[in-house]
Amino acid sequence: MEPTPSNKTSRARRVTGQTTRAVTRRVDAFLSARGPRFRALALTHAFNAAGDTLVAVALADVLFLTPDPSEARSNVVLYLAVTLAPFAVIGPFLGALFSRFPVAYRRGLGAASAVRAVVAALMVVNLDNDILLFPLAFVMLVFSRAHGISRNALLPVALEGAHELVAANARMAKIGVFSGSVAAVIGGGLATGLGAISEDVGSRAALLISVLAFAVSAIAAQGVPFPPKPETQGVRRGLLRVARSVRLAQLATAGVRFVNGFLLFLLAFAFRDEQAGLLDFGFLLGAAGLGYFLGAIIAAWLERILREEPMVVAALAIEAAAAFIAAQAFGLLAGAALAAAAGFAWGVAKLAFDGLLQRSVSHDDRGRAFVRAETLFQLAWVFGALIPTAITIPSGGGLAAAGVLALGAQTLYVAGLIRPRPAIEPRPSP
Repeated sequence: MEPTPSNKTSRARRVTGQTTRAVTRRVDAFLSARGPRFRALALTHAFNAAGDTLVAVALADVLFLTPDPSEARSNVVLYLAVTLAPFAVIGPFLGALFSRFPVAYRRGLGAASAVRAVVAALMVVNLDNDILLFPLAFVMLVFSRAHGISRNALLPVALEGAHELVAANARMAKIGVFSGSVAAVIGGGLATGLGAISEDVGSRAALLISVLAFAVSAIAAQGVPFPPKPETQGVRRGLLRVARSVRLAQLATAGVRFVNGFLLFLLAFAFRDEQAGLLDFGFLLGAAGLGYFLGAIIAAWLERILREEPMVVAALAIEAAAAFIAAQAFGLLAGAALAAAAGFAWGVAKLAFDGLLQRSVSHDDRGRAFVRAETLFQLAWVFGALIPTAITIPSGGGLAAAGVLALGAQTLYVAGLIRPRPAIEPRPSP
């Protein structure tokens, strides 16, 4: 006896429900592996990353896919200026705020997501208004950076017991990449599928979903614990003893970020000149995201056998080698492989640096330290991206130059590491 249509529908619903519950349990177990406090921080990060990706997909049409190449470059220059401005505006303010009130970055975690939900809603109705769209993008980026800095500063607080910080950062990165990938599929599907109806209806739909994602992120942030009371002045003096190693790693990681920005925008405009479409750009971003995801996996494993500094050295070496190899035979697949290598290098270097900083700096100084580091990284990324945006560079020559830059940064960093520290004269006892 053949099952009736109603029985088939009931069975399909049952299978779908069981599959959904199984996936939900596995995701929840992954988020909760380091305790409920980490789970709350991971949830707010996951939905914030999903919202970020949806906004990026919605704006890709405006930035890159205009018919006029010169207009595309001018749009990107304007966007890069907008990405840099938040740090010039809020960097000093956040540094002072986090220094005086360590609890501020806990409150700022949820507030940043809530403000971003409102801004995304405003972007929906102003997507075709350049006068308002770029200021809204500016506000979106300001609170994106505030959220990211707050999350990094709170991670050691959210861990219960002794955990490897690089491994915890890697797990957080994997959560962000996974949620961002899911959002990219949703946003890209909407932009492509609904694009046949109207030119920007897909982008507006992606922005509407980002409103929901940011709202959930704001709610999840309420479960993140507050940091403890400020530590003693004696622990603050400990920061000076590790400042040199943190500073060297910070500069080297900024070198990775500079080459990263240069490579990705060089690839983007090379694709643009070849009349690439939205799916090709999605392929490029997906490759970079996959590389970052693999970097997070490898970084967690490397922490067990290496210190953070050699991990940053390895990231620069990988970036240099990938650029030199891609320069020999550039194409869509070579570009995607290079984007994956750049994402991998950035993932390893950034997670290693975050772990070093979180381990070396007291929690009441951590927020200010992350503000300074993120400001430097953003400066490096923007200036690296500006070069291929402002100047038309042949892909082969640009890739070779990127390899030389990465190799030079690696050499300088290694030289700084092996240079002996100056002897510190003991202070006379009172």
